[in-house]
Amino acid sequence: MFDYRNNLKRILNNTAGDDKSLQNSLNAIKVVLGMTGEAESTSVNNKMDDKVIAQINTFLQGITTLIERPGDKNAKKIALGALHKLTFDHNIATNFGKKLGLLDQAIQASEETSTAVNRKIFEDAVKPKKEKNRDYRKGRRYTVIRALKGADLINNNGEVVFEVNEGQIHDLNLKSGDIVEALPLANSLNEAEVLRVVGYRKLRSRDYDKIADFKYGVVQGSPGNLSVSRNIHGEKLVINHKPVIVALDSSYYQNGNIHLEDGAIVDLAWYTGDVRLKKDPASAVQIRWIYETEQPKRVSKTKKAKTKVVASTQVLAKLDMNLHYQRVGIAVGDNQNEAILEGIVNRYNGIPIPIDAFEGKKKVIESQIKDLDIVILVTAFAAHDSTWNISEFASKYHVKFAVSSSKGYQAFERALYRAENGMPAYEGNQQLEYKMLKNN
Repeated sequence: MFDYRNNLKRILNNTAGDDKSLQNSLNAIKVVLGMTGEAESTSVNNKMDDKVIAQINTFLQGITTLIERPGDKNAKKIALGALHKLTFDHNIATNFGKKLGLLDQAIQASEETSTAVNRKIFEDAVKPKKEKNRDYRKGRRYTVIRALKGADLINNNGEVVFEVNEGQIHDLNLKSGDIVEALPLANSLNEAEVLRVVGYRKLRSRDYDKIADFKYGVVQGSPGNLSVSRNIHGEKLVINHKPVIVALDSSYYQNGNIHLEDGAIVDLAWYTGDVRLKKDPASAVQIRWIYETEQPKRVSKTKKAKTKVVASTQVLAKLDMNLHYQRVGIAVGDNQNEAILEGIVNRYNGIPIPIDAFEGKKKVIESQIKDLDIVILVTAFAAHDSTWNISEFASKYHVKFAVSSSKGYQAFERALYRAENGMPAYEGNQQLEYKMLKNN
């Protein structure tokens, strides 16, 4: 070992009492100690324990998440767990004990803010759904023959091989003549799952029965006395050039959970060659599809003295709102339910303008938004990349903006109301007041 005693004696003998001399002496002593290997030993002894480092990293991770998402239960649990473990270290507890105690209380008191709730709703809404894995190599080709509800799949010989339910037909917007690839369902002998549409061929008129339909009809009335006479655009149901009122069965269910009620939106269909159309056209009409919508609650009618009832063309309760022909951009990803949403805008005297929020091309979206007055983002349809662009451009060009996290009738209508009246863009769990139009 290096003998440092003589060096230290010389340093001390040459050290005066002034500050500069003392500082120089101290620096010289440190150099001598470094030559003995003592400084390296001290550095090793002062090295922080690996467990403490891991706990600090975990604590910082929890705190970061908690700042981003105030009140997040998982982030609070992680941060508090790491904080409590850190207090077991004697040095940390001695130097930071009081501050850590206050921080513990602050973490426990952290609560969700409306911004955090809205962000969570937004992220959940735009989270991409996992697509079903399909082996397209196993699918066989068939031609679609549309029925009032669902469709038949025929082979090249014109024989019916499988049936397809209305749910698949509606989602794919299939029509007679479409060529599809399909697989038989595992739990059914005569039903198939359509994998994709691969082409179209023109059918001879004798090969299928022609069908007429009436889309987006509005159901009105009470249970047991429901009917359709108009659609969401106010257009009358006309069969053989005559206005018709079609009575509906209120016990009708679709997919086990969607059923008929006052204000529901439906598609109707009938065979154009049905002989009943001449004498009783309503009996030939069937419900093809019930749209999944959220209808506003209506005030129950009180019993009054019998008076003559005058039929009203307004069948849905309206919010107290008039858009006065403002241009309303509807940001959706495909055309499903697009007509319903446009109908809502028309209902409040707005001009609906569809925006393609599926491609996500920034320049295209910007050019569509800059000349609008209002833009409503339907996150159930929009692509993840484009959602942020829409919000950004709406702010840039001072366009009134709101988000409908659902494709439901009421969700979109409320988003339109919030945008027009300067209310929060997201509804979330907030208690917001939507004023209804009196004497609607």
